[in-house]
Amino acid sequence: MMSKMAHGIVLNKRSALLRLEASTKLALSFNLPAFARCFSISSLRNCPVENIITEHFNMLPIQNERMLQYKAGSDERNQVKAELKAILNKIEPVPIVINGKEIFKKCELAQIIPYNIEHFIARYSHANRELIDRAISSATQAQQKWDKTTLRERMAIWEKAANLIATKYRFKIVAATMLGQGKTLCQAEMDLVELVDFMRINPIFLRDLANYEPVNGQPESCRNHMVLRGLSGFVAAISPFNYTSIAGNLAYTPALMGNAVLWKPSDSAVLSNWYVFQAMREAGVPEGVVNFVPAEPTIFSTAITCNPDLAGIHFTGTSAVLKLLWKMVGQRIDTYKNYPRLVGDCGGKNFHFLHPSANPEVAVACTVRAAFEYAGQKCSSCSMLYVPESLWKTKIEKPLLRITKRLFVSDATYCDCFYSALIDRKAYHRLFTYLKYIHNNSECKMLIGGTCSKGRGYYVDPTIVLVENLDDFLCKEELLGPILCVYVYQDENLYRIMDKITEVNHALTASIFAQDNQFIRKACEIFKSNVGNLNINDKCTGLMVGQQPFGAGQLTGSNEKLGSPQYLLRWTSPQVIKESFVPHVNVYYPYMEISDNILNINKETTDVDYNNSDSDDYYIKNPE
Repeated sequence: MMSKMAHGIVLNKRSALLRLEASTKLALSFNLPAFARCFSISSLRNCPVENIITEHFNMLPIQNERMLQYKAGSDERNQVKAELKAILNKIEPVPIVINGKEIFKKCELAQIIPYNIEHFIARYSHANRELIDRAISSATQAQQKWDKTTLRERMAIWEKAANLIATKYRFKIVAATMLGQGKTLCQAEMDLVELVDFMRINPIFLRDLANYEPVNGQPESCRNHMVLRGLSGFVAAISPFNYTSIAGNLAYTPALMGNAVLWKPSDSAVLSNWYVFQAMREAGVPEGVVNFVPAEPTIFSTAITCNPDLAGIHFTGTSAVLKLLWKMVGQRIDTYKNYPRLVGDCGGKNFHFLHPSANPEVAVACTVRAAFEYAGQKCSSCSMLYVPESLWKTKIEKPLLRITKRLFVSDATYCDCFYSALIDRKAYHRLFTYLKYIHNNSECKMLIGGTCSKGRGYYVDPTIVLVENLDDFLCKEELLGPILCVYVYQDENLYRIMDKITEVNHALTASIFAQDNQFIRKACEIFKSNVGNLNINDKCTGLMVGQQPFGAGQLTGSNEKLGSPQYLLRWTSPQVIKESFVPHVNVYYPYMEISDNILNINKETTDVDYNNSDSDDYYIKNPE
C-alpha cells in the first residue's frame, strides 16, 4: 500500500502537470505575436515545476502533559527522592556554554537552597563582556545555518526533547526546582508539566502557521507562498527564577522559529535551567543555536544592547527592568541592523473580586491558593482581594483567617508543606520593608501574620492585611510575596469600586466570583482593558499552555500570549514569494486602443518634436 508521504508526492506531481498544461493553454489563448507565444510555451516546458519548496503538515491534537500524583510508595515518589538525595550530596559545577564549548572558569558563585541558606547545590561563574561578545558572534553565525533547517527537522528535535524532559530528565528537573527555587513537590511538578507542554505544543502551533497560504485565486497563472524565516542576528533570552518552564520557553521558542539565542538564566535557577539545556542538547539542538550564558545583569544587558546584530529580547521579570531594557534599545536604535523585537512579561497587581452573589467557600479556597502557593512569588499570584461588606464579616473573614493560620510553612521537600522560603536575601529584605510599612500605617490593619525570619532560610509567614486607601502603593504594586491585601467595599458602591480598580490595578490575571450572570457579563466589560487573563469563579493562577494563553498589556507586558500560535509569530520574519507561470510579454493593458503600427515590432524609428511652440501637446514627426 502506498504510504501517505508517497501519495502526497504523487498528488503534488499530478497537480503540477495540470498547472503546466493550464498555463500553456492560457498562453496560447492570448493574442500574442508568434515569437512571444513560442517563448512562453518553451519557458514553461524548461522551468522546474516546483521552484519553491514549502512544508505542509497534518494537524495533530493538542493534549497537555499529565501530572503525576506522587502518592506515598509510588514509583515517581521514590524516583524524586533519589534525585533529591543525589543533588544534596553533590555540588554541581555549571559551565558557561558557547557554541557547544563548556567554559567553567573559577565557579566562584553558588546557588543556595532558599530554605537552608548554608547549603549549596551548584557552583557557576558569570560570563564577562568578552565571553558574551564571543557568544553573540557564535550565535549570529549559527543562525544562518540553523534557519535553513527544515521545520520538520526542528519539530522532530522538539518532540524528542519533550519526551526526554517527560521521562529521563523529569525527576532531576523537579528535584532541582524544589531545592534551588524552593518549590513544593506539587508546584515543581506543575512547572515540569508546563515545560513539557511548551516543547510539545509549540511545534503543533508551528504546523498550523506553516500550513497558512496566501490567497491563490488564479493557480493556473501564479502561485503565492509564505516562508517563515528566523530573525537575522541573535535573540537574548533573560529568564526569571520562579518558573523553570518559562525559562525554557524564553530560550527555545525563538530557536524553534529559526533564531539563535543567548540564554541568561537567573542566578537562583541555574541548576534546573542547566538540566533543561542538557535535555535540549541531547535532543539534537545544534551547537551554537542556544548558548548558556550566566552573567551579571548589567554587563549582559549592556553587551547585548550595544551589539548591532541584536534581533530581539525575550524577557520575563519586573516592569522596571523591562522599561530599562526598552530604554537601552531605544537609545541605540540607529546602530542596529534590525528593529529589535522586545517581548516582555511582567507581574501586575492581580486581584480577586467578590460580588455579593459569590459562593464564599469557593472564593476563600481559591484566594488562599492564589495568594500563598509558592509564597506568592508567581507572576500570577493574587495580592489583592475585594469583598462586599455583606459577605466579609459573615462568610469570608473567619474561614479565610482560619485556613491561612493552618498553612504549614517549612522545607520545600516536606510533603505537607504548603509553601517554603522566599527565593533570596533581596526578596526577603523587600518583603521585610513592606511588613514594617504595614505595621506603621494607620490605614492598614494586620489580621494575621506579619512576621518573618532569616535564621535558616528566608521565611515570611502568610500575611493578610485590611486596607482602607486604594491609592496606597500596597493596592497598586505587585508585592511578589505571601501578603494579601483585603479591601471591604460597601455593596451600594459596587460599580464605583470597579471603576477605581481599572485605574489602580493593571493586572496580569484577575478573577471574578459571582453567581449573577448579568453582573459577570458587566464585569467582563469593565475589566476588559486592565486585565490580561480574566477568570470567572476560579483562582487567578494555574493557567495552562494551549488552554489559557498567558500575558497582558499596559505596564504588565507586551501581551504576546505565550502558549498560543500568535506567540510564535513574534519570532519569525515571513517572506512572501510570488511565482508566475505565465510570463508577461505585453507592456500594454487590454483597455488601451493601440494601433497596428505601434504593435509592429519592425516599425520605423520616430522622433519627438519637443520644440513645438504652438501647442502644449507633443507630436510624432517622421524623418524625411
